[in-house]
Amino acid sequence: MKSFFITGAAGFIGSHICEHISLNFPKAKIYALDKLTYAGNKKFLSEPLKKKRIKFIKSDIIESKKYLKYLNRIECAINVAAESHVDNSFLNSINFTKTNAYGAHIFLQNCINNNVKKIIHISTDEVYGDKIRGSSKEDDKLNPTNPYSASKAAAEMIINSYKYVYKKNIIIVRANNIYGTRQHPEKLIPACIINSLNNKKIPIHGNGKNIRHFLSVHDFCRGLVMIVKKTKKGTFNIGSNEKFSNIQVAQKIQKIVGKKNLIKHVKDRPFNDTRYSISSSKIKRLGWRTKDNLFKQLPEMILWYKRNQKIFK
Repeated sequence: MKSFFITGAAGFIGSHICEHISLNFPKAKIYALDKLTYAGNKKFLSEPLKKKRIKFIKSDIIESKKYLKYLNRIECAINVAAESHVDNSFLNSINFTKTNAYGAHIFLQNCINNNVKKIIHISTDEVYGDKIRGSSKEDDKLNPTNPYSASKAAAEMIINSYKYVYKKNIIIVRANNIYGTRQHPEKLIPACIINSLNNKKIPIHGNGKNIRHFLSVHDFCRGLVMIVKKTKKGTFNIGSNEKFSNIQVAQKIQKIVGKKNLIKHVKDRPFNDTRYSISSSKIKRLGWRTKDNLFKQLPEMILWYKRNQKIFK
């Protein structure tokens, strides 16, 4: 691949994707687009932007006039841009539909119109809904249970219609809860870290026993790079076998920081899925495996947040 267009590029996941794409495709031109909302920061792209072959574009994916000229001759477009915090989706669901469904539709249509060779849409394991037993496979029925996952599922419905209407296959990637540095402290792990560092209470929804599988952002990016190199179509789950309850994660972080009795149980979400679990057998057939371990990486992440708290104030 000689050229990439990445949306949501200054966010947590998007900035790591930019770094991995830059390293794995050292001669490729990369266009990095981001609206720079509260969850995005151009500083996250400081290393990639040192290279002249990477250009930053400040724009919402809905405002296509600002980036259309850059889509010409793009070989691979990766749509990462999204509103992603479930709590916020209950309070402002329209905004999630606007970005995650309508915005994705506009961007994908622009890619089609400009003959982008490979289009990859980043979705979420939450589109499958609550999974009490077993693991969801790529061809399982979608059953979103909150406005965030519903907006992501809506985008997928639009994408799937493209293979009939435009004879165009768009790759969909669904991942577990992704963790790593640069993630906004509205999410569980960075919230626990920053609150522990500042001796503040750690809010945990309900009894905190909801199970989540946690995937390293680097493991995710390695999987994505493999998909870019080895596939032309299809849907892929990228998930880990590391599963913990929210309360377990909070307790571990509190312990590493050296604090006690900071956990505070708060009112649960209007609906809080008990468990998500996805099968990664399909991407494993390409040779992908997880390398990272959440609890082993926590000390390094805690140090990063200790040094970079000001970014999120």
